[in-house]
Amino acid sequence: MPAPERLPAPGVTGQGDMEELLAKGELTVVGRIREASNAVLLCTVTYDGASADCVYKPVKGERPLWDFPDGSLAQREVAAYLVSEATGWGLVPATVLRDGPYGEGMVQQWIEARQPQEDSPQEELLALVEGEEAGEGWKPVAFAEVGEGRTALLVHADDPRLRRLSVLDAVINNGDRKGGHLLPAPDGRIYGIDHGVTFHTEDKLRTLLWGWAGEPLPDEAREALAALAAELAEGAPLATRLAELITAAELAAVRERVAHMLRTGTHPLPSGQWPSIPWPPV
Repeated sequence: MPAPERLPAPGVTGQGDMEELLAKGELTVVGRIREASNAVLLCTVTYDGASADCVYKPVKGERPLWDFPDGSLAQREVAAYLVSEATGWGLVPATVLRDGPYGEGMVQQWIEARQPQEDSPQEELLALVEGEEAGEGWKPVAFAEVGEGRTALLVHADDPRLRRLSVLDAVINNGDRKGGHLLPAPDGRIYGIDHGVTFHTEDKLRTLLWGWAGEPLPDEAREALAALAAELAEGAPLATRLAELITAAELAAVRERVAHMLRTGTHPLPSGQWPSIPWPPV
């Protein structure tokens, strides 16, 4: 089942309204996404005449992760949304932490990925190409085995929307940026979902968006990081909210990653101490 459409929900006029709807509305479970490794429930949420589809991931349905012993997937998903909002890029669907039918969990606006039309074919974000050159409009990631002893070059679109997501992933230390977590929406935006494996103090960045690794950050990224650094200062509202969701050490690591990117002025490189590509990659 495809993942959360940024089509306006009835009675919802802005991001603040959507957050209020998700946080205060009545949740009704309508199904379960069985492909997910943890409990993921498709719901409707209704409040004060407004309604929307959403995803509810109860903490009770999470599988323990040995390398993420603190907090919960739900808390880290909300923390990723808050950081995304602080950049001003709006890369993550509205996400809140609240009580639900099966206890506390993450509730996120459902974004329906844009479907191809006859006059508007599906937008390609990732591809496998023959040879060793990515080609115009694409960035190389890595060579992949495609069967029968053959290899192909995995590439992603040289797209500023994906580039923003690559910066966000570096900040939150996303350990699982797969192709299926990229949602091109009908409004032309690209959203990222599934941010439960994030904010580790060690470098665990695993992504399909390595095409800009080592390249200078664009001006808009440096400006967003500088603003984010101020928002992460001790006592700032964002820092205070994040401190409720991740550990003090994890928050300090976020600050250091932002500071490092501002010092170097470049996209990070793979650490070499951790697999740089998620598995499976889609």
